[in-house]
Amino acid sequence: MAFKDLREFIEELESRGLLRRIKTEVDAELEITEITDRVSKMEGEKNVALLFENVKGYDMPVLMNAFGSMERMSIALGVESLDEIADDLRDFMRLPKISLANKMDLVTLIPKMRKAVNFPKYVKKAPCQEVVEMDNPSLDILPILKCWPEDGGPFITLPLVFTKNPETGKRNVGMYRLQKYDKNTTGMHWHIHKNGAENFRAAQEQGKDRIEVAVAIGTDPVLTYAATAPLPRDIDEMVFAGFLRHKSVELVKCKTVDIEVPATSEIVLEGYVLESERRREGPFGDHTGYYSLADDYPVFHITCITHRKNPIYPATIVGKPPMEDCFLAKATERIFLPLLQQMVPEIVDINMPLEGVFHDCCVVSIKKTYPMQARRVMHAIWGMGQMMFCKMIIVVDAHVNVQDMKEVWWRVFNNIDAKYDLEMVEGPLDVLDHSSPMAKWGTKLGIDATKSWPEEGHTREWPDEIVMTDEVKARVDAKWRELELG
Repeated sequence: MAFKDLREFIEELESRGLLRRIKTEVDAELEITEITDRVSKMEGEKNVALLFENVKGYDMPVLMNAFGSMERMSIALGVESLDEIADDLRDFMRLPKISLANKMDLVTLIPKMRKAVNFPKYVKKAPCQEVVEMDNPSLDILPILKCWPEDGGPFITLPLVFTKNPETGKRNVGMYRLQKYDKNTTGMHWHIHKNGAENFRAAQEQGKDRIEVAVAIGTDPVLTYAATAPLPRDIDEMVFAGFLRHKSVELVKCKTVDIEVPATSEIVLEGYVLESERRREGPFGDHTGYYSLADDYPVFHITCITHRKNPIYPATIVGKPPMEDCFLAKATERIFLPLLQQMVPEIVDINMPLEGVFHDCCVVSIKKTYPMQARRVMHAIWGMGQMMFCKMIIVVDAHVNVQDMKEVWWRVFNNIDAKYDLEMVEGPLDVLDHSSPMAKWGTKLGIDATKSWPEEGHTREWPDEIVMTDEVKARVDAKWRELELG
């Protein structure tokens, strides 16, 4: 199902027993983080979304950990399993091949295409503009969290940042943290690789001294996810959200900037970023589990704040995994697998372990049909958008379950020869990576843990794996209950 707004999503979580309302007074400075961090690391029924209804000094409730499990992530995207979305994407990618041979296929798939391509709808009246603060807009009304002790200040951590390319007018939506400096300015933490930063640079190249920005906080969960998705440069995140929810996203024009935002957002910040202004931003306790260092970033000036009546303020915290952001990343892993397979057809499956914080480790299984194919796959992955940041790629054979890291490590520890099976390359690293002596680039490692072939220089006989026969397995299966071994 497609939720019309954040409130419907909250109601659904609560009806399933997946949300707890916290009525005890809590502090937005550090306390909410500590509570949420403990809950996010619990397992089973104890790991729930949290709605803090009594935040010290504020009228707004704070929603935390809403995406913090695979179950809640699937509910957020309206599916039983994230693989359903991957299957829809596979069907959609087949559509351009129009010929008599696949005419019957098209009869089946065209209705799906109509559902898939749901372009945004524009409305003139919207819930997100029920209250308009234009004369003296102040961030002080928002319960912005200070997440970790050494953070440079309070940060807005779940914002959808809307900008337009000044040359093409195309919309981009990204998720960049915003450090609150005072009641009407924040930092704008867009990394140099991000599309928001590209739009900013394009405005500079045109001689413009500013770029307009709008920030939506508290959208329906599909839109929030779409802002985190690693889409190609010119793919509109709101069109992608329409594909995911099988329903168009309603957008409304802002009051003071020429940007449209989701009509059912809880809160919208409008304003601009100046070309000439930088301010110290950070440190910030980041998803790596370490503090990202302070640096100079552009400043977001707020000209207007609009919001719903009785708005809800959603936020997230990041730090040592597992945390809520891990499941947003896992959704991307599953949803974008078909696109990866289209570009590298030999890929069977992929796993980006939570401990690798999305960009430090990627395990991929392949159908190996020629020598050195694992090397080819490594370099292909490093050449794909944000996958260029991946610091370690492990390649295994097709039959290996990449979701079972115990099996993966067994293969790595037993299959590699350090001289022949390690591939080291230099290239871009994530801005947040602190391990390299050089900022933004360093050395990356590829590990070929596939079975080595004679053509690859392994002339010794490769032993068979130890596997029980199917006949004996079936006999023991039949006796298992009688054995009372669990």
